[in-house]
Amino acid sequence: MFTIDILFWILIIGCFILSFVGLLYPIIPSVLVIWAGVGIYHFGINSNEISWITVTMLVILTILLFLADYLANQHFVEKAGATQWGNRAAAIGLIVGSFVIPPFGVIIIPFAFVLIAEMLQKKSFQESFKVAFATFIAFLSGTLAKAVVQLIMIIVFFVDVAI
Repeated sequence: MFTIDILFWILIIGCFILSFVGLLYPIIPSVLVIWAGVGIYHFGINSNEISWITVTMLVILTILLFLADYLANQHFVEKAGATQWGNRAAAIGLIVGSFVIPPFGVIIIPFAFVLIAEMLQKKSFQESFKVAFATFIAFLSGTLAKAVVQLIMIIVFFVDVAI
């Protein structure tokens, strides 16, 4: 029994580490990987130990994580004057960038796609560059916010399990 618990803990910690890798590789659904770690604990180690307060906090933090990412992107990109094509280019660039020159592709490719998309919308190079740079700042701020929320989620889990 003890050996299987160690295996489950290795999987749980692996999930939590993988969630942070997902910050640079958006193809990895970070928050779902955290929930997978919590699920491994619940179904593999102790199904009675995680409190409803912790589950509620994790749900709220999950919602906050999605809101932080969305609002950071909206704030910086809209403030810079992005067009719908620029927003779409950023999303496509993020997906493509996950596979091209990882992990730097998630920064370089969306930047380039937005720059090109905005220039195709008849914006000047300076205006297009401003929007592309705002996309870069949005990615960084959203990633930082997600990292903080993910860390809080993991701490909430460990505090509940330790008490």
